[in-house]
Amino acid sequence: MNSLLLFDFDGTIALGDGPVLAYASQVGAALGDRDGFVDALREVLSSADGEVLDGYDAVRRAAVARGADSRLLSRAYLASRTQLATADAPVDAPDGLADFLRAAAPLAELVLVTNAPAIRIDEALDALGLAGLFTRIVTSAGKPAGLDAFLAALPADTRVLSIGDIWHNDLAPAHARGHATALIGGFPDPAATPTYRAADFATLIPQLDAWLRP
Repeated sequence: MNSLLLFDFDGTIALGDGPVLAYASQVGAALGDRDGFVDALREVLSSADGEVLDGYDAVRRAAVARGADSRLLSRAYLASRTQLATADAPVDAPDGLADFLRAAAPLAELVLVTNAPAIRIDEALDALGLAGLFTRIVTSAGKPAGLDAFLAALPADTRVLSIGDIWHNDLAPAHARGHATALIGGFPDPAATPTYRAADFATLIPQLDAWLRP
């Protein structure tokens, strides 16, 4: 039986508000109020409730409330991704992740599945100290539906653990298929019923090790 560890990118292996604030900055500039929009977004991030999926969703909601349409949001998002892992959109890797991936490589396929486009993903992984540690990288995945399609294409005997910070996008499709899930941090979601849950990746490592060695 093959084992497969699926990892999300933003908020899971790439931490920090830098990319979200870069997106907010691009949206705010397009709306003619860069500083005001970013300040408002910071307030939302500090007091998120169960209605918001993540920081990107918070930006979208705030922008739509100010009259932004999908084209403006798309242009702003793509512009912000060109800043990924730069001083304008810094990211950090979770403590212990690189060592965990190296130790897990002989035991499972390590796959990165993200809704983000391929823009600067390789550069970001290099900056995070994670270059070359994933077996496969799937960008523009279209989760949650895209994750379900990915899982459906796997051999029937594949053992899967999906790891992410958004229950609806990263974990619910795996859960629905009977696979294990691990929810790390993230915004509150009362619908979440993960197999494992932790505030940060380092805390989750013993549970992941136990799953890898049943």
